Amino acid sequence: MNAPQLQTHKRRNGKAPLVMLTAYDEPSARLADAASVDLLLVGDSVANVVLGHADTLHVSVEVMAHHVAAVAAARPSAMIVADMPWLSYHGTTADAVANAGVLIRAGAQAVKIEGGRNRLAVVHALVDAEIPVIGHLGLTPQSVLALGGFRVQAKTVDAAERLLEDALALEAAGISALVLEAVPANVGAAVTAALTIATIGIGAGADTDGQVLVFHDILGLTATAPAKFVRQYADVGRIITSAISSYAADVRNGSFPGASETYAPTSDPAH
Repeated sequence: MNAPQLQTHKRRNGKAPLVMLTAYDEPSARLADAASVDLLLVGDSVANVVLGHADTLHVSVEVMAHHVAAVAAARPSAMIVADMPWLSYHGTTADAVANAGVLIRAGAQAVKIEGGRNRLAVVHALVDAEIPVIGHLGLTPQSVLALGGFRVQAKTVDAAERLLEDALALEAAGISALVLEAVPANVGAAVTAALTIATIGIGAGADTDGQVLVFHDILGLTATAPAKFVRQYADVGRIITSAISSYAADVRNGSFPGASETYAPTSDPAH
């Protein structure tokens, strides 16, 4: 998968839905890539699910670059997309391009930014710098303070029309794909039908051109209950706790380390 392929990846053209999953380090990237996902999103959700913050506002470009480099170290076949963190593209377009360049040099093949027509200047600047851009509309987590929380968006006709206008404007500006988060299914379907670029849904219904979820959510690794749109595929957190409990018990009862985990003594203990 690359940016030109992403732009034309539409289910109505007979393409299979895109599979995107977040990844934040080499193990998560390696395991997801082995499962043949199409895109790995190094999301600013690292703030929530890895670093323990309540929102995504607490990561910087430097933190994101650190995690992008770790994902890139897995050398995945999947396309690596990096979230541009809060305030990294809200100032001058020159700053936005420089910050995106840091993420690209760390190993990303595209960057994702949140917002609609208010971000057109940034999109144009990034595209002019030949940096592929993925947009993000609907629930935009970096706007959590302005939105008053994590709420479903585009629930009224007027709001849905504004979202569609934003989507069309972003497409015209040159984005490669669009993430739609937490919008009614009919809105996700309508935006997908109106665009020639791929849409990737997260809580946007089944008619988008692909889906994205968070690594920790689908594996049961989060401390809080997942959102309505998440399907948990395994309870890996319970398995991890059980394994560590068994290790602790073996240490305490003296059964670890055993003979098979111990080096044989040398003929001369002094050496």
